[in-house]
Amino acid sequence: MHQVLDLTPESYQRHTIHLQERDWAETNCYVDVWIEQLHALGLDPMASMAFSVTPDFEGDQWTFFKFQLNDLYDLYGLEVQELVIWKTLLDNVEQQVKLNRPVLVELDSMFLPDTAGTAYQREHVKSTVSVNKIDRENKILGYFHAQGYYELTGTDFIEAFALPEANNQLTLAPYVEFVKLDGIKKLSKDSLRSKSEVILARQLSQLPKANPFEKFRHQFERDFAWLLEQPIETFHEYAFVTFRQFGACFELAANYLNWLAPEKYSTIAEQFSGISSATKVYQFQLARALNRKKMVDLNAIDNMAEMWLKAIEKLKKMVHSE
Repeated sequence: MHQVLDLTPESYQRHTIHLQERDWAETNCYVDVWIEQLHALGLDPMASMAFSVTPDFEGDQWTFFKFQLNDLYDLYGLEVQELVIWKTLLDNVEQQVKLNRPVLVELDSMFLPDTAGTAYQREHVKSTVSVNKIDRENKILGYFHAQGYYELTGTDFIEAFALPEANNQLTLAPYVEFVKLDGIKKLSKDSLRSKSEVILARQLSQLPKANPFEKFRHQFERDFAWLLEQPIETFHEYAFVTFRQFGACFELAANYLNWLAPEKYSTIAEQFSGISSATKVYQFQLARALNRKKMVDLNAIDNMAEMWLKAIEKLKKMVHSE
């Protein structure tokens, strides 16, 4: 058995962001797993969330927002590298964990017990987990996923790694990263905030050139007619890559700015929170409208566009004036 941190699902205490009541209980698999992985390492994940202020509409989806690897290095001294799967998935993952390195790997939620009630034993859904513990002999995997730390065993272990006796076989190796902890550093809160403000200024250079909500509104108006003819499953997929992405991202942006300097950025954080909460309500309204085969009001997206513009203009002035 090999493990990076001495943890159990019963004793693990989740990060506060996954304990509080939120518009979006989960963000996306990559962000959620990094929040818990950093937290478990004794690092504050809030410092590395400047990426959350610059999502864009990418034409057919919103930005799949993620922690930036250069920020993880600058703030915490973590070096993240891609792991080439040239043996078996189990062999390569086990070797890195043996070297005291967490491994972020895409596994099938069909075999992740923490997704019970959604994907577990129901459907094949790719999701990123961070492997902390691996016991090949007893077929136990300890992993971070979504809002916490979990374990899977037995048949789930066999199927998740597509072992020879599994019914599920990998046709292509998943994307895998490993984290080198050799240079890990734990800065003071003041140092983290100072470094994070520098990162925020750098991140603002990646702001969308045009208001992303205006671009999205035009596309969504066309997409709605198409969605009316699609099964409800298609709507859920569409909502995940659009409303869920920007709603959760701007809620995270509000959390980040309130962590960074609440007295300074509170009004901007309120605008981002307003986008998040309005998006959650609008997504429910959209589902009902599709069920009734009726057009949905687009004014809500116009309001989001206005909130975004006010927040971004003020944020740019405040950051670049220093």
